[in-house]
Amino acid sequence: MYRFFIFIILCLSINSLNAKEPNILFIMVDDLGYRDLSIYGSPDIQTPRIDQLMKEGMRFTQFTANSCVCSPSRAAFLTGRNQDMVGVPGVVRTPDSGNWGFLDPEATTIADVFQKNGYRTSLIGKWHLGLKSPNTPNERGFEFFHGFLGDMMDDYWEHTRHGNEYMYKNFQPLATKGTHATDLFSDWAIADIEAAKNDARPFFQFLAYNAPHDPIHPPKEFYEKFKKRHPNASEKRALLAGLIEHMDHSIGRVLDHLNKLGLANNTLVVFTSDNGGKLRYGADNGKLRADKTHMYEGGLRVCTSFTWPSKIKPGSQSKFKAMTMDFMPTLIDAAGIQYSGHMDGQSFLEEVLYANQKEFTKRKQYYTWLQGYKKHALRIADWKLVKDSQKHKYELYNLKEDPFEKKDLSKDYPEKFSEMRKDMDSYLTKAAKVNWKRPSQK
Repeated sequence: MYRFFIFIILCLSINSLNAKEPNILFIMVDDLGYRDLSIYGSPDIQTPRIDQLMKEGMRFTQFTANSCVCSPSRAAFLTGRNQDMVGVPGVVRTPDSGNWGFLDPEATTIADVFQKNGYRTSLIGKWHLGLKSPNTPNERGFEFFHGFLGDMMDDYWEHTRHGNEYMYKNFQPLATKGTHATDLFSDWAIADIEAAKNDARPFFQFLAYNAPHDPIHPPKEFYEKFKKRHPNASEKRALLAGLIEHMDHSIGRVLDHLNKLGLANNTLVVFTSDNGGKLRYGADNGKLRADKTHMYEGGLRVCTSFTWPSKIKPGSQSKFKAMTMDFMPTLIDAAGIQYSGHMDGQSFLEEVLYANQKEFTKRKQYYTWLQGYKKHALRIADWKLVKDSQKHKYELYNLKEDPFEKKDLSKDYPEKFSEMRKDMDSYLTKAAKVNWKRPSQK
């Protein structure tokens, strides 16, 4: 009876919240270390603008990406599906020889849903899910695209990859050499919000920064500010810190513009990363084990927050265990949209708004990077099965008792280990049947 009462209150509240549909600004950064924001405990990096954003909303401490690398997590966000089931088991690359993904042309994206329900949709920044038709942003639900079509940049001022210029405005390639990519994306996000202000429709903007992905190219000013505060810091750490603090400053400019235009009060702002930070480039994942490209928590746990003035309690913190593919159903719910299409993700809006949602205790959360490395993990409640490479043996951890994955329990709990192995094998069998190759790779 209590749960039924809460459900009725939630439904009524959502109807009330969406008397005017909210704008949605979804910010995804790239390879951010779990302890590389000051609000998440960084002892040296200062991120006052992101910190303030999170203090004004709900901050998540157990949120995970769907994968330990870029493209799969982005596919999970865009479709609300396990990435392997929509054709993106690995990283989408320029040459066919290194490509491990072809986003299913039939898959419905979050941008498709918002556009069909009266939203102005835009992608600003990094795409990384296809270079040609049918997998360009404008063909996948974004009516406006201003950003980088490829994956990582070889230079933050040159904006090239493998010698290709991948900056585009819709279908038109751009020459943008000379301005830092983070500044460009922030400028373009602000311009897009300006345009949205004059549109009767609410907006959904996906703002995807390349930073702080390598190469670690901070503006000199921000690098020097950090070195002045921390003269004994390693060069590696100082460079990354400068890139992150510049990113924080740039995000602050976008948030300031929301306020300036009077849009902040009706805008839901989400912040997250596509995976964990890379230690060899100076990232700090705290006590979490390992880093990007690994199936341990250091590669999967991501800084995440929801901010929505007068709807989400400021300063709230949640241990709710959601993952990247859960964003789509949650944001659709927040907008009051009725959508019956298939999603593997589940809405956690009740947690975001009221901090009282029950955990997905029986859900099977698959984490994968299934290109040549064949890395994967499965979490069910507090249990986590890990295979961190093709040659690596399976391990079993209880994250409640052992959050830093130090003690392999596979021999201590053989029945649990066997049960989770069967679940993982079943998933991998299904994933192996899904096409992930471009037409040119066949």
